[in-house]
Amino acid sequence: MKPTQTLLFTPGPTPLHPAVANTLSQPIPHHRTPEFEAIFGSVRQQLKEMIGLAEVLTLVSSGTGAMEAALLQFVRPSTEPALLVLNNGKFGERFGKIARAHSLSVVEIKSAWDTPINPDQVLETLQRNPRIQAIALQVCDSSGGLRLDFEGISEVAKEHNPKIVTIIDAITALGVEPLQTSHIDVLIGGSQKAFMLPVGLSFLGLSDFALSQLEDRGYYFNLKLELKNQQKNTTAFTAGILHILGLQTYFECVRNLGGFDTLYTATKKRAESTHKALEALGLEIYPKAPALCMSVIYHEQASRIRKHLHQKYGVLVAGGQDALKDYLLRINHMGIIETHQSAWVLSALEQSLVDLKLRPSFEGVAIKAFMQHHYKEV
Repeated sequence: MKPTQTLLFTPGPTPLHPAVANTLSQPIPHHRTPEFEAIFGSVRQQLKEMIGLAEVLTLVSSGTGAMEAALLQFVRPSTEPALLVLNNGKFGERFGKIARAHSLSVVEIKSAWDTPINPDQVLETLQRNPRIQAIALQVCDSSGGLRLDFEGISEVAKEHNPKIVTIIDAITALGVEPLQTSHIDVLIGGSQKAFMLPVGLSFLGLSDFALSQLEDRGYYFNLKLELKNQQKNTTAFTAGILHILGLQTYFECVRNLGGFDTLYTATKKRAESTHKALEALGLEIYPKAPALCMSVIYHEQASRIRKHLHQKYGVLVAGGQDALKDYLLRINHMGIIETHQSAWVLSALEQSLVDLKLRPSFEGVAIKAFMQHHYKEV
């Protein structure tokens, strides 16, 4: 019998939190009112505290819009390489595509999707290209679930040249783990990941140095104009009204949970426990440096497993992309997830392996490993 409801466990979009969904169903207010401006100001302040940078902007766009806005603002046209992109997957590749679409001079460091680029490689490239103005990379490239050492990389870049703008895509990391932002100038987030909102709102955290570099450039993505308005708790263009209200509810949910430290601890425990369960099943963890936002396995039959999980057990996980489209399974850990939901996903995965004759029998090894690690005494 086919399940009547799908359990969405993809690393974006994540399921809407019930409280957020309820907020989104309310009548929409007008954004040019004192009442909405008060909410907008409160949300801005909470985002600033969460990100840990001097300022924050919200944009009505997907995360890709914020990536483009950052490059257009902080990379100037040049005949020499002006932007260093770390291409460790589909989204590192995207930074390069955005740059080339705007005729920005870019140099890339490229690595396999399972192997992180390291700070030494970055320093060597910066030394060979003294005119680099900015560096762009991911905390986690979600195409392979790989976590980069963005802390070490951004520190090396700033030590090499304090005037380099460090642009960090944290779309699948913001709200997942505490982020060290002391060497970051631009931190990018998106609503459809750990915030458990629909796609359509992006965030740009800005350091004091980034603020000093703002210029009156562009039209819709004119960050200087947008900041001028948002510091008055309004927006240059129509605000993402329901998204802002949803963010307000999200912050309330986190407070009710016990705060961000509690959320980060729960996410880490869920990710590590899932990792143990997958190892107990004898499955191959794909990235050499796994991120906390998702678990990614490599399997020759990944496409069949994913289809069976969805059709038989109502669990929707993500596949891979490009050459890895049929070989990866990506299981989400972002957001506020109930323990029993993760447990069901792992039990369904083990039973799917049995159904597909990829495992001799169901022994409950996945749920046993998950629960033992999740509830172990620390």
